[in-house]
Amino acid sequence: MKWPFFDSFVSERIDEIGYAIGHTVEPPSWVRKGLSWLGIMGLFFLAFLFLPWTQNVSGVGRVTSLTPDVRPQTLHAMIPGRIVRWYVQEGERAQKGDTLLLIGEIKDYYLDPELSFRLREQLQAKEATAQAQREKIQALRRQIIALKEARAGNLARAENALLQARLRYTADSAAYRAAEIEYRLAENQYARQESLYKQGLRSLTELQVRQQRYQEAQAKRIAAENRLNASAADVDNARIQLQVIQADFSEKIAKAESDLRSAESYLYDVEAAIAKLRNEIANVEVRRSFYAVVAPQDGYIVRATKTGVGEVIKEGEPLVVFMPAAYKLAAELFVRPLDVALLYPGAKVRLQFDGWPAFVFSGWPGLSFGTFGGRVYSIDYVDMGNGLFRVLVEPDPEDKPWPALLRLGGGVRGWFLLSDVPIWYEIWRQINGFPPDFMPQFYGAGQEEKKF
Repeated sequence: MKWPFFDSFVSERIDEIGYAIGHTVEPPSWVRKGLSWLGIMGLFFLAFLFLPWTQNVSGVGRVTSLTPDVRPQTLHAMIPGRIVRWYVQEGERAQKGDTLLLIGEIKDYYLDPELSFRLREQLQAKEATAQAQREKIQALRRQIIALKEARAGNLARAENALLQARLRYTADSAAYRAAEIEYRLAENQYARQESLYKQGLRSLTELQVRQQRYQEAQAKRIAAENRLNASAADVDNARIQLQVIQADFSEKIAKAESDLRSAESYLYDVEAAIAKLRNEIANVEVRRSFYAVVAPQDGYIVRATKTGVGEVIKEGEPLVVFMPAAYKLAAELFVRPLDVALLYPGAKVRLQFDGWPAFVFSGWPGLSFGTFGGRVYSIDYVDMGNGLFRVLVEPDPEDKPWPALLRLGGGVRGWFLLSDVPIWYEIWRQINGFPPDFMPQFYGAGQEEKKF
């Protein structure tokens, strides 16, 4: 192979100094310049490898509200019914308490417009019945007390009669014994007098006198015996009367107590009915408050999920998507489990919102353009069910405010800024697939914050 340029160059040099080819050959100037530039670029590249690089963890998510009570919500129908009238349009602003739509009844039980009045009439009747039962119960209790007092009086009188009968029986028993003794004595005297009369020692007149006394003693004994039997019968009668009084009053008191228990049981039933009626009245009044679907707070009507007038809706069916007006913007980003352990509340975040042009250097946040500052507000303790963890980010008060035209649900991309390392270390970490440096001081006070 022949190189004309090189051959001519060698020939000229040989002609000038007369040496052999190759003893004084030098590279061309452009080669020397190229090598110089390569050396300078190598020095710059080596210096570049030692420049600081901010490690970061990226995540993708959407714009949301910081607190749950002012996030988009769906207003549901609390009762089944039909739509009677709409008072708002989609996109319209509503104040707290404004009526959005009116619902009418479809259940036959609640169709009566005077239902509350009729229920109150039933309640008044039941309350009057309960009052009458209470008075009846008081009367029965007084009747039981009176029966017990009458039983005590009758039993005392019967016991006194029994005592009197026993005393008469005791007296008649003593009189009978005396008459018995007198009868035995008269009998003995009559027998002796008769024996003496037969012997002719006594006259017939004396015998007749003894016979008369004997008959009188016998009559007295019989009379005393009859009185004793009558006294015994009186004692038995008094004892039976005592038992009869006890049984009679026990039956009356038991009947009165049974009536009392029946009245109390009926009163309990009436009171249960009263409580049920009061519950129904309260339910009707509360149910009527559900006829008007009102705005829970100041906000906007985003979308009506049920339209038209007269459309039948079910209980719990969504009616309106409502967006509160006073919300505080936040961003929810989703990061991998490998990276979530490196984050902590208060960590700095750079955010890029959809619709806002940005020029992003994730490792050099100071050179980025169009990004906004944020800081970690909270980190979920469990994943979202897809292996990613949600991180809630709030605006950084030390940075410029977020765009006022942001809408909830818009896309956002974020970079969580970690520690500063050399670029060569970051390249080596990325090639080996190692996670960013874990710095325990992130979880304590006094960690160094990134300045942008």
